Amino acid sequence: MAITKTYEEINEKIRKGKAVVVTAEEIIDLAAQEGISKAAAKVDVVTTGTFGPMCSSGAFLNFGHSKPKMKMQKVWLNGVSAYAGIAAVDAYIGATELPEDDPCNKVHPGAFPYGGGHVIEDLVSGKPVRLETTAYGTDCYPRKKLETTITIDDLNYALLFNPRNAYQNYNVGINISNKTIYTYMGVLKPNMGNANYSSAGQLSPLMNDPYYRTIGIGTRIFLGGGIGYVAWHGTQHSPSEERTEKGVPTGGAGTLALMGDLKQMSPEWLRGVSLLGYGASLAVGVGIPIPILNEEILAYTTVRDEDIFAPVVDYSTAYPNAEPGNLGLVSYAELKSGMIRIQEKEVKTASLSSYFKAKQIAETLKEWIQKGQFFLTQPVQKLPSVEENISLKRLEIK
Repeated sequence: MAITKTYEEINEKIRKGKAVVVTAEEIIDLAAQEGISKAAAKVDVVTTGTFGPMCSSGAFLNFGHSKPKMKMQKVWLNGVSAYAGIAAVDAYIGATELPEDDPCNKVHPGAFPYGGGHVIEDLVSGKPVRLETTAYGTDCYPRKKLETTITIDDLNYALLFNPRNAYQNYNVGINISNKTIYTYMGVLKPNMGNANYSSAGQLSPLMNDPYYRTIGIGTRIFLGGGIGYVAWHGTQHSPSEERTEKGVPTGGAGTLALMGDLKQMSPEWLRGVSLLGYGASLAVGVGIPIPILNEEILAYTTVRDEDIFAPVVDYSTAYPNAEPGNLGLVSYAELKSGMIRIQEKEVKTASLSSYFKAKQIAETLKEWIQKGQFFLTQPVQKLPSVEENISLKRLEIK
């Protein structure tokens, strides 16, 4: 008899402290030992996690009104520009924004920069942040300049809103040219001197729900150490039909737009990132629970690193020329071994994301659920999947 459960039934078990919760790492051995059917009957929730640089991140901030009031036109936080074309005292600071005088804007390869992601980390850490703002002045908002120091407690409102996080899969960056290059995938040494990747593999949220059967708009998640939600599918969300037999996409595929109260979050799970010669970013901790509604969903959560393949991309040609630059596929088991073989050459690998932190996130989310501190939400709308035939539009510019 097929196993079927509902969100309501699982949440009731959470309330009573009877829900069986395991991580996406633990379910692999459990299902191998007991089989898919028995595991699906036994387990109620599988928790996932990922922690790494997610450039398409930022925060909406409301500063409150000064005396006299002002309509902030230009805003800087610790010298980093925030976009203020929203309302009188609202601004959005992006994780990759840099100060105008940052060395990375002037010299390549430059230095390790301080940017928007670091401002967000400083705010979450409770550190004082220098606020500078100017305005043109109006009858209702006469003030033209303000310089002060704030902390996150001084803000009326602080919302982490990340337009594109938790890529389902991603490239392995490599460099076949004869010079070092500086990229968002880190420093890539010449002549395939190294290969960088950025994913938690078998723990990654969308790898455990490859067709978005349970993750959708309104899904409650672990975000930055607090509770957040899936707000929409992320920018560049492009479900792919190119998948393995287990449904795993062999390219970027899905992404998520995420949001949550910044004041709940922790610097342990939101870290400013400096990428040498490239710029700044924000490392974000994301954990998503997968409700085991049936055997099919359980089967997807048993995905292993050896089942997940990522494309190896030459960043010395692919990105400048917008060419595919694909050098084949490698499994996450190979990547995590520390060495892959490309064009008959052994290449050392390194991860920009932390599997250790991803495990901590999955374990933390598991603990929250077991203690009745976190309940599941049923999506109000599913994410676009392969059936919708979503494809990215690209500018045809030469």
